[in-house]
Amino acid sequence: MIRTGCDILATEGFLRLRGKKTGLLSNPASVCHDLTHIIDRSLENNIRLICLFGPQHGLKGDTQANMIEWEGYVHPKVSIPVHSLYGKTRVPTTEMLAGLDTVLIDLPDIGARPYTYIWTAALMVKECARLGISVMVADRPNPLGGTMVEGQVLSDEYRSFVGLYPLTLRHGMTIGEILSMINTTEDFGCDLEIVKMEGWTRDMSWNDTGQPWVLPSPNMPTPDTAIVYPGMVFLEATNISEGRGTTRPFEILGAPWIDGKKLAETILETGVEGAGFRPMEFIPAWDKYEKELCGGIQIHVTDPDVFRPVRTTTKLIQTIARLYPDRFEWLDPPYEYDEIHMPIDILSGGPQLRKAVDAAAAQTEELNTLFDLWGNDEEEFIKTRSPFLLY
Repeated sequence: MIRTGCDILATEGFLRLRGKKTGLLSNPASVCHDLTHIIDRSLENNIRLICLFGPQHGLKGDTQANMIEWEGYVHPKVSIPVHSLYGKTRVPTTEMLAGLDTVLIDLPDIGARPYTYIWTAALMVKECARLGISVMVADRPNPLGGTMVEGQVLSDEYRSFVGLYPLTLRHGMTIGEILSMINTTEDFGCDLEIVKMEGWTRDMSWNDTGQPWVLPSPNMPTPDTAIVYPGMVFLEATNISEGRGTTRPFEILGAPWIDGKKLAETILETGVEGAGFRPMEFIPAWDKYEKELCGGIQIHVTDPDVFRPVRTTTKLIQTIARLYPDRFEWLDPPYEYDEIHMPIDILSGGPQLRKAVDAAAAQTEELNTLFDLWGNDEEEFIKTRSPFLLY
């Protein structure tokens, strides 16, 4: 079993923070291997916790989907402020950080650029640098491993809260590595310490880590969800249900007007590798098509080492657009506080995917051209991230 940054700090008795006035940014998945939360473990070791910070979905993980904000409050057990970084502001304010010597960040990530916790953490690092506050990051595994990258590098004009800095969609980095890279490439100049994991290697799947899976967000119930998420998140920008309101979000997709059997047969013709597609029907309990019968498919990843979630989902969307040209739609803004750009553009990193899918729906070779462009981005990003890899 590996040891996370949280495990290492706990074993050391949090000596690195002893005597420092500390703020802690965490969420429900910020637990040690024995499932004790880092808040409880730090208090057991008499750390001077001055305040707590929570990201999207809340410190307790009790808010659901995108743009569902939450307000800060006073923690009922320890009577210190809990500051919301997904409410009136997503940037920690000077008032929130007042009096702190350091901020400890312990947030899970699932290996995909649109997952907002890395951006909450990045904004924390940036503001702490501005105020001369040090930051310590308790590193955690990337559940998708650390070798494969996939997708377009984010274009500058499409930066948003689902992508603030230029990563590929699937980045193959830990949160500690990402923050270390951004601190350097964006010239934050933060006094940043990464508490490295012990025993983690880049070729590990989540099951290899021996760590318990705690939902990092309400619609990320299993490691299987994380495997498909880097591509299936695109469905949030369409009128196709991504399976919210079911027990397998992001693995299930569909709409009332989709024939699941036809879709499953057609997508296999595109040469997708590492996954099977099961026709099914489902009724979402909430979100898109609430209480409506939908036809669709469930993705079953059979070989994670060859499965490419971003390319697979792009082929799925293109197939649906071609089968149902009068029904398929891209959703309009706003999305994650961006009221200008198309949601699919900010998710994918630019307009290239949307334009390629629209052209490919007329059965052109646009997807192959898009994938070739991604290949160039992927090669360049591997070089860019290389100096910042810790494992």
